[in-house]
Amino acid sequence: MNEDDARRLLGAVEQLREGQQRQLDCQREALAVQQEHFAVVRRQLERAEALQGRAEQLQTRSAQVIGAARKMLMFLLPVVVVLIAYVTWLIFR
Repeated sequence: MNEDDARRLLGAVEQLREGQQRQLDCQREALAVQQEHFAVVRRQLERAEALQGRAEQLQTRSAQVIGAARKMLMFLLPVVVVLIAYVTWLIFR
């Protein structure tokens, strides 16, 4: 192996090293972008969980209100019917 071959070999090795360095830099950038994306997704997931919790609370309260309204209707409807019958009896008596 002469000096010319050694220089070409050294040049090729340096080019390989530079290519590997560029590849590592690109991988670092891609990893940074992925980490940012993961952080965004995590925040969105936390917000979605909070919204889901509030939605469940609203549904529970709505169910309670509807249950109370049904109970009141079961009580008030017969009373209203009796009052209408009484007023009708008073009018036509």
